[in-house]
Amino acid sequence: MSPVLTTQRFELWQPAPGDLADLFALTFDEETRRFLGSFVPSQMDAFNRLHRNAGSWALHGYGTFMVREKGAERIIANCGVFRSHRGFGQGLDDVPEAGWIVHKDHWGRGVAREVMEAALGWFDATHGRQRIGCMIEEGHVASDALAQRLGFVRYGLHQPEGGAALVLYERV
Repeated sequence: MSPVLTTQRFELWQPAPGDLADLFALTFDEETRRFLGSFVPSQMDAFNRLHRNAGSWALHGYGTFMVREKGAERIIANCGVFRSHRGFGQGLDDVPEAGWIVHKDHWGRGVAREVMEAALGWFDATHGRQRIGCMIEEGHVASDALAQRLGFVRYGLHQPEGGAALVLYERV
């Protein structure tokens, strides 16, 4: 199977059953998930994330990519545009949503920027330019800067009960 997209340094693949262990390892690292909420993922969480991502591809023709360095096997990131339904309104129900998770070992190397520029370019060319939502945990300075660099603008704030505030962005 060939990657869907390639960048200068990375290969981007649709989710596959063999990705489960790497996806679990990606989200299990405590520092990597520091801005992903306070949960500790289980194998079931990784299974559900993998199937949700694959389902977005199957039903909508787009989803997040499993990201590998060229020629490598290990997934180092999960990035792209997927179909979302957050359940709290404010423009994040049943819409395309951008998101990126990069393993801490690859932070500060421009992985999310390079991959998201390719993913958004592919999305626009394939599905037409349209509104895409994005949410970032308040205080995640690097992701805030990346969202703005990618053309997202802040439009709101969501304060979940008992959780960290989420800054809401959109690219129109």
